Amino acid sequence: MFSITVRDHIMIAHSFRGEVFGPAQRLHGATFLVDATFRREQLDDDNIVVDIGLATQELGAVISELNYRNLDNEADFAGINTSTEFLAKVIADRLAARIEKGALGEGAKGLAGLTVSLHESHVAWASYERAL
Repeated sequence: MFSITVRDHIMIAHSFRGEVFGPAQRLHGATFLVDATFRREQLDDDNIVVDIGLATQELGAVISELNYRNLDNEADFAGINTSTEFLAKVIADRLAARIEKGALGEGAKGLAGLTVSLHESHVAWASYERAL
């Protein structure tokens, strides 16, 4: 399996409900490094997985919808604990929808999967992996 990964970052604010979250139940900020890894079994006709420039652009477009937002105030997340794992899935699904609409070009039709990882720090991160 071949893969490429592109990276960006987001800064959000949010809070959690539930004792398991301890002090994170209060409003707090988080800065995440966001990695999107695109996979395919065979390279396309240009011998690439996907256009890195387009992949970077589309990841940026998806996360710009979350960047500098208090997720507690976003209608899409009403009543939801926006955990790192949950946000990885949101970003992956939104990126997959763009891919399906052709945002990464014809060559992206051969993509087999996508993984989005959100790095909370240099020692902790969460990922969501999905088929395309």
